[in-house]
Amino acid sequence: MAKQNAVITPAAEETGAGRWKRWRERRTLECAGSLLVSVVLSAVLVFLIELIARGSLQQTLDFFQQPFRPGWTTIVLFTLLLIGFDALFGRRHNGILFIAPLALLLAAIGHQKSLYLGDPLYPTDFLYSRQIIELAPLLVRERPMTAAFIVAGGLAAIILHVGLWRFWRRRFPAIRWRMRVARLAVVLPALAFFVSIMDFATFSWTRDRLQIIPIMWDQKENYASNGFAIAFALNVPMAKVKAPPSYEDDVLDAILPGPIGISMPADKPDIIVVMSESFWDPTLLPDTTITPDPMPNVRAMRSGSMFSPEFGGMTANVEFEALTGFSNAFLPYGSIPYQQYVRGPVPSLANFFRAEGYETTAIHPFEGWFWNREHVYNSFGFDRFLSVEKLPPMAWRGPLVSDEALTDEIIERADATERPFFTFAVSLQGHGPYEPNRYSDAKVTVNSAATYRTNQSIRSYAEGIADADRNLKRLMDWAEKRDRHTVIVFFGDHLPPLNQGYTETGFLKEPVPERREPPEALAQHRETPLVVWSNRTGPMKDVGSISPALIPLKLFKAAGIEHPYYTGFLGRVDASYDVIERHVLISPRGATPDWSQEKRIDPLINDFRLLQYDALFGKQRTVKRFFPNLPKPAGV
Repeated sequence: MAKQNAVITPAAEETGAGRWKRWRERRTLECAGSLLVSVVLSAVLVFLIELIARGSLQQTLDFFQQPFRPGWTTIVLFTLLLIGFDALFGRRHNGILFIAPLALLLAAIGHQKSLYLGDPLYPTDFLYSRQIIELAPLLVRERPMTAAFIVAGGLAAIILHVGLWRFWRRRFPAIRWRMRVARLAVVLPALAFFVSIMDFATFSWTRDRLQIIPIMWDQKENYASNGFAIAFALNVPMAKVKAPPSYEDDVLDAILPGPIGISMPADKPDIIVVMSESFWDPTLLPDTTITPDPMPNVRAMRSGSMFSPEFGGMTANVEFEALTGFSNAFLPYGSIPYQQYVRGPVPSLANFFRAEGYETTAIHPFEGWFWNREHVYNSFGFDRFLSVEKLPPMAWRGPLVSDEALTDEIIERADATERPFFTFAVSLQGHGPYEPNRYSDAKVTVNSAATYRTNQSIRSYAEGIADADRNLKRLMDWAEKRDRHTVIVFFGDHLPPLNQGYTETGFLKEPVPERREPPEALAQHRETPLVVWSNRTGPMKDVGSISPALIPLKLFKAAGIEHPYYTGFLGRVDASYDVIERHVLISPRGATPDWSQEKRIDPLINDFRLLQYDALFGKQRTVKRFFPNLPKPAGV
């Protein structure tokens, strides 16, 4: 007993206290070491994200060498994410295996998008991921080796990831429950605070101190200045459209439609609008000879140009403007109104014509879900939407339904219709990519300084243009024989994604032009041919270069129709401006760049913005005045 009591001495107690102290020191060192590893992993990951997204080592180094850039804030953010996911997984440094593949994949997708479309990756892009998957066979057909490499690389990455996960879990210790809770207690509030300062429309002192400057009017600079991750996060709130500062009842009431009401000719004209996929003049490529002229009919009948808000893709955004008379210039950068904002009846050409007793039909020989057209056309007031599921079997030319088959369908349905009709058709044959030798019976020849493969790609594109031009002539010849007044509008939605066809011929320095260019360069890179033609008066001339939002005005003038919005308000806009674009306004007096950043916006443009917001998102206080008798959507 005495020996047992002798064991408990002050010296022994000090030894126990020393052990506790040493344990705490060891735990502190372990936590510090774990934090340091997380910071290092985060720094490496952020560097790789920027390197992949930018595609330039020098630009990446420049981003981190400037201490006031948000690169270091991004490292802190990813450190918090790594610590948080480590706590969720219950093991140190396992979060990197979840976050890194996702972040690097997004950066790679963003880099590819910037190469092919000229825009960075936005959160809203995932709304049309299904479209990309649907078009994958075309991409594979054009670049089979690239596709095989991507598939092989993807499988290798998955195998490597599984192996790393198993290796990682064996090498790094588990985190006790108490430490997991403590980590989450620190990380979650910090991340929540970071999310709260990402609303670019609200001033944030903290965001300002961190030198995170939302440059929402120039997304290329936004991503270059703030880095891929933070710029991507800044764009998340853009899915919600906020009311303009002057959106007040008294301001709306002061916007009057004028004396113009709805006036229709006694013999209501039939209307056909054809939006031809990627229709453009390929003879504009420098030092390139195309024989014979691929578009002689459009050249002879051309009314002017359509100034596209897009390049190489995003057809639905052009379509939105042409069918509604509204503008993408007043919507968030990177938005897709067809998939984000059309939720109910929307003022449109189809809704107007349907209310006037017209039979309204939309035709597109592709799947109805593409670009959410099935729902949108219903909201726009089309009586029916004839997608590929509802059309009879149609002839293909190359890998897609031919323009000839589409024209046959338009004529056949028009001949079978007794009521006046409004038909809106979107072609498919001209869709890219333009693989060499797409057409085995191609009639055109192309000579340029480009490589053989690129030359043949240009030839495939030019052959499609010749087909579209020839079928427009067929449609006009048919219309000329009709007794009923018939108006045809034809335009391309954007320039084609010719990629090396542009760079190797010298048309562009990069496969995609800048979003912000001088007006002369913008015109060269955005204008597509526009034809407004009537079987009674022939082609409308001297239209100039106009935004697609002004196409309804030209259509109504050719048809002899008057309307409070489409000829009244848009007539006022057209008298002052030819192009209403996100970065520039173009008028006969010249160009106004960065107009949306000015302290004072032209009252006419502000009225345009207010009317659009009120009709799409607001109280619809102006709808009855500008769009009388807007009907409910019909079942498609």
